[in-house]
Amino acid sequence: MFPFLAASLVVLASCDAPQKEEEVSVGAINLANLDTTVAPGSDFYEYACGGWIKNNPLPAEYARFGTFDQLRDNNQERLRVLIDELSATPHEAGSVAQKISALYAMGLDSTRLNNEREAPIKDELDAILSVATKADVSKTVAALHKEGMTPFFALFVGADEKNSAMNIVQLYQAGIGMGDRDYYLLEDEGTVRLRDAYKAYINRLFTLTGASPEQADAAVEGVMKVETGIAKVSYSREDLRDSRKNYNKMTYEEFKKIGSPIDWDIYFEAMGLDSLRELDAKQVDFYKGLDQFLKDVTVDEQKYYLAFNLLDAAAPYLSDDFVEAGFEFYGKALSGKQEQQPRWKRSLNTVNAALGEAVGEMYVAKYFPASSKEKMMALVGNLRVALGERINGLPWMSDTTKAKAREKLAAFTVKIGYPDTWRDYSGLEIKGDSYWANVRRSNIFDMRYQLADAGKPVDKSRWYMTPQTVNAYYNPTTNEICFPAAILQPPFFNPEADDAVNYGAIGVVIGHEMTHGFDDQGRNYDKDGNLVDWWTADDAARFTERADKLAEQYDRIIVVDTLHANGRFTLGENIADHGGLLVAHQAYRNSLKGKEAPAPIDGFTDEQRFFLGYATLWGQNIRPEEIRRLTKIDPHSLGKWRVNAALRNIDAFYDAFDIQEGDPMYMAPEERVVIW
Repeated sequence: MFPFLAASLVVLASCDAPQKEEEVSVGAINLANLDTTVAPGSDFYEYACGGWIKNNPLPAEYARFGTFDQLRDNNQERLRVLIDELSATPHEAGSVAQKISALYAMGLDSTRLNNEREAPIKDELDAILSVATKADVSKTVAALHKEGMTPFFALFVGADEKNSAMNIVQLYQAGIGMGDRDYYLLEDEGTVRLRDAYKAYINRLFTLTGASPEQADAAVEGVMKVETGIAKVSYSREDLRDSRKNYNKMTYEEFKKIGSPIDWDIYFEAMGLDSLRELDAKQVDFYKGLDQFLKDVTVDEQKYYLAFNLLDAAAPYLSDDFVEAGFEFYGKALSGKQEQQPRWKRSLNTVNAALGEAVGEMYVAKYFPASSKEKMMALVGNLRVALGERINGLPWMSDTTKAKAREKLAAFTVKIGYPDTWRDYSGLEIKGDSYWANVRRSNIFDMRYQLADAGKPVDKSRWYMTPQTVNAYYNPTTNEICFPAAILQPPFFNPEADDAVNYGAIGVVIGHEMTHGFDDQGRNYDKDGNLVDWWTADDAARFTERADKLAEQYDRIIVVDTLHANGRFTLGENIADHGGLLVAHQAYRNSLKGKEAPAPIDGFTDEQRFFLGYATLWGQNIRPEEIRRLTKIDPHSLGKWRVNAALRNIDAFYDAFDIQEGDPMYMAPEERVVIW
């Protein structure tokens, strides 16, 4: 996923134990999900989700399990059945059906994987360990980038943010295996313990390939030296949210003058970009820092780092001892999981990654009726009207900026269900040599697909999520909102639910993605997706004042022990949650067309059902280790706070549940934040 697509509804996560189809297709508000021993005004999250939390204990294979995961799990079971049916019939060699079946079967073949051990990577590993010069390092970095790895930095091709109709080569900071710079820089007990576990993981991988204890120790030292150096020069999570700071378009010759951590001419020639004239260097200071610290890093230390990138990427597709080594760190130490996912799920994930749209085409044909797309288009239209009304009524925004905001809203592209044209996988070879070899070829196939766009017009029909993905996104450079087929199921979209529940669930999801076009990042892009300041200075100041106040609210939240939420890092998602709630609520009120509210159902008014429909989306059980990890890497607030912290700012919520001063859910009106 490109970095500019950070504004999705929820971070993608693995799935949990399968749910039966009838359990997913229940009616609107399941009373068993509630915990009525808790007053709504005390803790609305526990009130709305406490029963679900109690009835869905966290399985050993998960660090977090919520309603999202239940739906994903149902989807995985559906996909498993589809692929099992596909595999039961012989298919023509080279056909998409044969590729899906063969890759899935290879992932299930534990006997073969365990017999092969490290053999599938031996030749490439030996080549990396023979690196002797800076030129060798540069060629190796390019080779690994083409295979989907990101040593030192990442290269991708995407829309030029100030000329959004055209694609440009972009470089993005990367290269640290633990995922966040704090893990390398902080000295608290928990962080030091994680670093020790990471070192043990590095050592284990090299030992499994036959390295001597001395070689494995040298590899650990080399990898940690390089990754710690990268962490020190990396932008913070908060700085990465600054769109203008992260746009640094320049000529290739200008870029080379910044520094040469690798030989750029050799690298770009190896990437097939030897005619490159310009690029967007993104975190430009990162490359200056990279150049400086690598002057004190030997080629031997760099080759160990590059070898680890290969081992780390390949480990999930090798023998069980490699897989277990990865799980011990990423699963147990980092996230708190207790056991590995079953092999069929891991294999299915691989097929989804390699042949996503091909699997999606099968999924849509069987599980996505045309009626769902039609209903969603109508809902999106209603939400668009409601957001336009809210923009018109904003007391803090001038008419000049409102007119620009309405133009941007009117220009939204809406994608629902699946792409109009499916991706062609005829160029992807799935062979019988090894599981890793096929994953590697798939990664190379994907990088070629991306590199082919360099310097060409942006294809605005392209999708950045597959139809079977339980998620949604807003992309600022194409000004589009996208809702894959898989999210259009209960509890998000339920044909059996009343309008209040559906507006509180899928309606808020739609409003959430629309509001991303106007959050602290999205507001910097115009109707055509260009990074242009279309705000008056006064309006921008008033927006920032409100956004800062919202960030401060979330900063005060303690998520576990003494760890606070990061309100600045999660600001965009929190703005989108608030906006989604307000826009969806207004759209629901509009849908009544002045008529009297419908009668209560199960003792709940329509207004109450709206907010219960929303809260139901976020019920989850989560391990403390995962809370800490997500607080570092996830721009979304945790489920509890997407309910409690968001709703405390919504006036209609107070009216619906008679929240009074003195209740823990109460916030004084003057402290509530309304942006959109």
